[in-house]
Amino acid sequence: MRVLRLMTVIPMLVLLGPAGAAAQAGVARVGVAQAGQPASPDPALSQSIAPDQPVAAGPAELSAGHVDIGPRYVDGQWTLLIHDDAAEPVWRDPDRTVLRVTEAAVQTVPDDPAYGFLGVSAGAPVYVVPQVQQADVVWVGWNTQDPQVMQTIDRGVTLELAGVEGPGTVTMYVQAGTFSAPQVLWRSTEPPGQSMWVEVNTHTHANWVFTEPGVYLVAVRASADLISGEQVSAVRHLRFAVGGAATTDAALAAQPRPVEATSAAAETGDDAGSAGGPSGWLVAGLAVAATGLAVALVVVLLRGRAARRRAEQERSTGAAR
Repeated sequence: MRVLRLMTVIPMLVLLGPAGAAAQAGVARVGVAQAGQPASPDPALSQSIAPDQPVAAGPAELSAGHVDIGPRYVDGQWTLLIHDDAAEPVWRDPDRTVLRVTEAAVQTVPDDPAYGFLGVSAGAPVYVVPQVQQADVVWVGWNTQDPQVMQTIDRGVTLELAGVEGPGTVTMYVQAGTFSAPQVLWRSTEPPGQSMWVEVNTHTHANWVFTEPGVYLVAVRASADLISGEQVSAVRHLRFAVGGAATTDAALAAQPRPVEATSAAAETGDDAGSAGGPSGWLVAGLAVAATGLAVALVVVLLRGRAARRRAEQERSTGAAR
């Protein structure tokens, strides 16, 4: 069994620390070189996505190779899909795709307090989808490189961990160098709504750690402001089958719980699935109307109390006379 060693150097990865503005806002910011700028030394991270790549219709199990989650338009609707970078790259529906994490992914937690955020004792086995590609383990990252997405979004996309269902915990983190401390992006032990900002034309990978074997449903929300002024958002569930006993059929059959809206979703008018402008404006309008009614009621009450006090004073004066 291997010891957990998930350290790599990705020069294009930029994360603001706790003192940074993004951390103060609760959002990790992940940015990479734009087109035409120097890319990562890892050739696997240097990719471009053709505009005509199809969306596969059938179910699939992905147990090795390079895959990314990323926003895309399907029939004009904003959604979140899985990009399968196989011999013939395709996009896949998360509801019909199982990301299998085999026994080849088992590693042991090192005896190092820097990994205490995993919540697992040193020496314990965990399943790891690594930040650096390993030939016999599925390599899961994310991208914002779909051509239509790059043409329409304003600066970038917010990816949010909207919920996790499974037998254990899930943690995603990056480590940008041999001697750098791990930087946690998502933890299932924390409340939903953990967000990271991903710039346009980004392609990045991280470490995914699963503490127990079994089926996991990881809800991810992708939200963005468009250059047109519209706001879009969608929630999809990634289906992980972790360990040899977790079957593909069980992962495909699993029914996720409804995902609740979070503060990050509310900022984009998210309606748990699609373009979010109108519903957001409706809620805002109702809120303004309610506030106006409350103010008017307070004014009426105050005026009524003042009039009553004047009447009482006039009665008391008349009685004295």
